[in-house]
Amino acid sequence: MEQIPALAGERRDDHQSSEVMPDRQKIQPLAQRVYTNVGNPLVINQIDASCRRVLDIGCGAGDNAALLRQKLPNCEVFGITRSEAEAERARAYMTECWVDDIEGGVPAYLQREKFDCLLFSHVLEHLRNPAHVVACMSQLLRPGGRVVIAVPNIMFFKMRLRFLRGDFEYDPGGGILDDTHLHFYTYHTADRYLLSESPDLRLVTKVSDGWVPFSGVYRRLIGQRLGKAIDRWGVRHWPNLFGYQIVLVAEKS
Repeated sequence: MEQIPALAGERRDDHQSSEVMPDRQKIQPLAQRVYTNVGNPLVINQIDASCRRVLDIGCGAGDNAALLRQKLPNCEVFGITRSEAEAERARAYMTECWVDDIEGGVPAYLQREKFDCLLFSHVLEHLRNPAHVVACMSQLLRPGGRVVIAVPNIMFFKMRLRFLRGDFEYDPGGGILDDTHLHFYTYHTADRYLLSESPDLRLVTKVSDGWVPFSGVYRRLIGQRLGKAIDRWGVRHWPNLFGYQIVLVAEKS
């Protein structure tokens, strides 16, 4: 499953826009697709340096695992995906990667395992009952362990402009309107819905990242460093407008 989707035609200097799916994959069912990108630094940055065991649920081709191994080389990273093609790639960065349907409950081979952190990076929006999956899988967390969740923001300013034009077309090439997305979230609703069945999970962090209009233009005019600072300022003050993705961190009691 995907980790970070890309808007068609979006600029490629942001990690949010780095997913690439070849055209031949766009008509394939989800279990046969390979979602690959450069990983999600905002998600990886939420993982504490003390983590020793991480389960990446919906791990895609292992791009987040690759980033995590760079940050924490002694951390064991495990993954689950629906696609055998993805799992083959992901195993290069993981201790183990399984192919399974996480909507069927906690797999038997994991029921005795405990992890310091669970990752759900751009996977929950694909599921029929994502809040239930979060609740079930959080049983695998040790006390004090954390769940890190990333979902796209349907109220990102580019989506609002599309909706004003009357454009609500699903996109088999990925992005916020990926044709396998079943749920949509905003900065204000993501934690309320996704943690609704997990009373033992306490929200400790909610952040967003993205960019403001004409970001590519003014970055060329005033430089990348100042341009990125403007983007961060905009997202910090108006996360539901300029935030492309929402990242939640919840701790198990």
